[in-house]
Amino acid sequence: MKLRAFASAAAIVLSYAVASLAHAVSFQVISGSTTGAPTFNRAVEDFSALSGVGTANPYTAYTFTVSLSGDYIFNTTAAFDSFVFLYQGSFNPADATSNGVIANDDLIFGNSFYASGFEVALTAGTTYIYVVTGFDLPDAGAYSTTIAGPSITTAVPEVQTYLLMALGLAGLAVVRRRQFGQR
Repeated sequence: MKLRAFASAAAIVLSYAVASLAHAVSFQVISGSTTGAPTFNRAVEDFSALSGVGTANPYTAYTFTVSLSGDYIFNTTAAFDSFVFLYQGSFNPADATSNGVIANDDLIFGNSFYASGFEVALTAGTTYIYVVTGFDLPDAGAYSTTIAGPSITTAVPEVQTYLLMALGLAGLAVVRRRQFGQR
Protein backbone atom coordinates (compact mmCIF):
# COMPACT_ATOMS: atom_id res chain seq x y z
CA MET A 1 0.00 0.00 0.00
CA LYS A 2 2.78 2.46 0.91
CA LEU A 3 4.52 1.68 -2.39
CA ARG A 4 1.29 2.51 -4.24
CA ALA A 5 1.01 5.82 -2.37
CA PHE A 6 4.63 6.64 -3.23
CA ALA A 7 3.97 5.80 -6.89
CA SER A 8 0.93 8.12 -6.85
CA ALA A 9 2.98 10.95 -5.39
CA ALA A 10 5.79 10.31 -7.87
CA ALA A 11 3.32 10.46 -10.78
CA ILE A 12 2.05 13.86 -9.63
CA VAL A 13 5.56 15.24 -9.16
CA LEU A 14 6.64 13.88 -12.56
CA SER A 15 3.63 15.42 -14.32
CA TYR A 16 4.41 18.81 -12.79
CA ALA A 17 8.11 18.48 -13.59
CA VAL A 18 7.22 17.97 -17.28
CA ALA A 19 4.75 20.87 -17.14
CA SER A 20 7.39 23.09 -15.55
CA LEU A 21 9.42 22.98 -18.75
CA ALA A 22 6.72 25.14 -20.36
CA HIS A 23 5.54 27.04 -17.25
CA ALA A 24 7.14 27.98 -13.96
CA VAL A 25 5.86 25.61 -11.29
CA SER A 26 6.76 25.84 -7.63
CA PHE A 27 6.70 23.11 -5.00
CA GLN A 28 6.43 23.27 -1.24
CA VAL A 29 6.58 20.30 1.13
CA ILE A 30 4.89 20.33 4.54
CA SER A 31 5.70 17.49 6.92
CA GLY A 32 4.34 16.81 10.36
CA SER A 33 2.44 14.44 12.60
CA THR A 34 -1.10 14.34 13.90
CA THR A 35 -0.07 12.15 16.85
CA GLY A 36 -1.06 13.93 20.06
CA ALA A 37 -2.60 16.84 18.12
CA PRO A 38 -5.91 18.50 19.02
CA THR A 39 -9.00 16.56 17.95
CA PHE A 40 -12.22 17.45 16.18
CA ASN A 41 -15.28 15.85 14.61
CA ARG A 42 -14.31 16.07 10.96
CA ALA A 43 -16.75 16.82 8.13
CA VAL A 44 -17.68 14.32 5.43
CA GLU A 45 -16.06 14.83 2.03
CA ASP A 46 -18.72 17.22 0.66
CA PHE A 47 -18.94 19.28 3.91
CA SER A 48 -22.69 18.51 4.16
CA ALA A 49 -22.49 16.97 7.64
CA LEU A 50 -20.15 15.86 10.39
CA SER A 51 -18.68 12.37 10.24
CA GLY A 52 -20.22 9.54 12.22
CA VAL A 53 -16.90 7.66 12.46
CA GLY A 54 -14.34 10.49 12.55
CA THR A 55 -15.68 11.99 15.77
CA ALA A 56 -12.46 12.70 17.69
CA ASN A 57 -9.74 12.71 15.06
CA PRO A 58 -6.36 14.36 15.68
CA TYR A 59 -5.58 17.03 13.08
CA THR A 60 -3.02 19.62 12.06
CA ALA A 61 -3.87 22.83 10.23
CA TYR A 62 -1.57 24.82 7.94
CA THR A 63 -2.59 28.40 7.10
CA PHE A 64 -1.23 29.91 3.88
CA THR A 65 -1.78 32.24 0.93
CA VAL A 66 -0.55 32.06 -2.65
CA SER A 67 1.02 34.93 -4.54
CA LEU A 68 -0.35 33.89 -7.94
CA SER A 69 -3.87 32.71 -8.77
CA GLY A 70 -4.12 29.39 -10.57
CA ASP A 71 -4.51 25.63 -10.23
CA TYR A 72 -2.68 23.93 -7.37
CA ILE A 73 -2.21 20.23 -6.62
CA PHE A 74 -2.10 18.97 -3.03
CA ASN A 75 -0.83 15.44 -2.40
CA THR A 76 -0.56 14.02 1.10
CA THR A 77 1.02 10.67 1.87
CA ALA A 78 0.76 9.36 5.40
CA ALA A 79 1.51 6.45 7.69
CA PHE A 80 -2.25 6.19 8.33
CA ASP A 81 -5.57 6.45 6.45
CA SER A 82 -5.36 10.18 5.73
CA PHE A 83 -8.22 12.60 5.03
CA VAL A 84 -7.47 16.17 3.88
CA PHE A 85 -9.56 19.34 3.81
CA LEU A 86 -9.11 22.83 2.38
CA TYR A 87 -10.92 25.75 4.01
CA GLN A 88 -11.10 29.35 2.82
CA GLY A 89 -10.95 32.34 5.14
CA SER A 90 -11.00 30.48 8.44
CA PHE A 91 -11.19 27.03 9.98
CA ASN A 92 -13.13 26.40 13.18
CA PRO A 93 -12.72 22.82 14.45
CA ALA A 94 -16.01 23.21 16.36
CA ASP A 95 -17.77 23.97 13.05
CA ALA A 96 -15.93 21.78 10.53
CA THR A 97 -18.67 22.04 7.87
CA SER A 98 -18.25 25.83 7.40
CA ASN A 99 -15.91 27.48 4.87
CA GLY A 100 -14.96 24.18 3.20
CA VAL A 101 -13.63 24.35 -0.35
CA ILE A 102 -12.64 20.77 -1.18
CA ALA A 103 -11.77 17.53 0.64
CA ASN A 104 -10.47 14.07 -0.19
CA ASP A 105 -10.32 10.76 1.61
CA ASP A 106 -8.37 8.54 -0.80
CA LEU A 107 -6.75 9.40 -4.11
CA ILE A 108 -8.59 7.75 -6.99
CA PHE A 109 -5.57 6.23 -8.72
CA GLY A 110 -4.26 3.26 -6.79
CA ASN A 111 -7.10 3.36 -4.21
CA SER A 112 -4.51 4.06 -1.55
CA PHE A 113 -5.62 4.64 2.02
CA TYR A 114 -2.24 6.29 2.59
CA ALA A 115 -2.60 9.08 0.01
CA SER A 116 -5.11 11.90 -0.22
CA GLY A 117 -5.20 15.03 -2.31
CA PHE A 118 -6.84 17.15 -4.95
CA GLU A 119 -6.38 19.83 -7.59
CA VAL A 120 -8.06 23.17 -6.91
CA ALA A 121 -8.02 26.74 -8.25
CA LEU A 122 -6.70 29.20 -5.63
CA THR A 123 -6.89 32.99 -5.61
CA ALA A 124 -3.88 35.15 -4.80
CA GLY A 125 -4.05 36.92 -1.44
CA THR A 126 -6.83 34.72 -0.06
CA THR A 127 -6.23 32.91 3.24
CA TYR A 128 -6.55 29.12 3.03
CA ILE A 129 -6.26 26.46 5.72
CA TYR A 130 -5.12 22.95 4.77
CA VAL A 131 -6.17 20.37 7.38
CA VAL A 132 -4.65 16.88 7.61
CA THR A 133 -6.51 14.31 9.70
CA GLY A 134 -7.47 10.64 9.59
CA PHE A 135 -10.54 8.81 8.39
CA ASP A 136 -11.34 7.08 11.67
CA LEU A 137 -10.46 7.41 15.35
CA PRO A 138 -7.20 5.41 15.48
CA ASP A 139 -5.82 7.09 12.33
CA ALA A 140 -2.92 9.37 13.28
CA GLY A 141 0.80 9.66 12.62
CA ALA A 142 3.39 11.17 10.34
CA TYR A 143 2.48 12.75 7.00
CA SER A 144 4.06 14.71 4.18
CA THR A 145 2.19 17.04 1.82
CA THR A 146 3.50 18.33 -1.49
CA ILE A 147 1.85 21.46 -2.90
CA ALA A 148 2.54 22.31 -6.53
CA GLY A 149 1.32 25.31 -8.49
CA PRO A 150 2.22 28.63 -10.11
CA SER A 151 3.72 30.19 -6.96
CA ILE A 152 5.26 28.99 -3.75
CA THR A 153 2.79 29.12 -0.92
CA THR A 154 3.64 31.45 1.93
CA ALA A 155 2.81 30.75 5.54
CA VAL A 156 0.60 33.18 7.41
CA PRO A 157 1.87 33.46 11.00
CA GLU A 158 -0.53 32.13 13.61
CA VAL A 159 -1.50 34.28 16.62
CA GLN A 160 0.77 32.12 18.81
CA THR A 161 3.76 33.17 16.69
CA TYR A 162 3.13 36.84 17.43
CA LEU A 163 2.65 36.09 21.14
CA LEU A 164 5.95 34.20 21.34
CA MET A 165 7.72 36.98 19.47
CA ALA A 166 6.27 39.59 21.87
CA LEU A 167 7.35 37.52 24.90
CA GLY A 168 10.84 37.19 23.46
CA LEU A 169 11.12 40.93 22.86
CA ALA A 170 9.82 41.66 26.36
CA GLY A 171 12.41 39.27 27.79
CA LEU A 172 15.19 41.02 25.85
CA ALA A 173 13.97 44.38 27.14
CA VAL A 174 14.09 43.15 30.76
CA VAL A 175 17.60 41.77 30.33
CA ARG A 176 18.76 44.97 28.62
CA ARG A 177 17.25 47.14 31.37
CA ARG A 178 18.99 45.08 34.06
CA GLN A 179 22.28 45.43 32.22
CA PHE A 180 21.95 49.23 32.13
CA GLY A 181 20.77 49.32 35.76
CA GLN A 182 23.95 47.58 36.95
CA ARG A 183 26.30 50.15 35.40
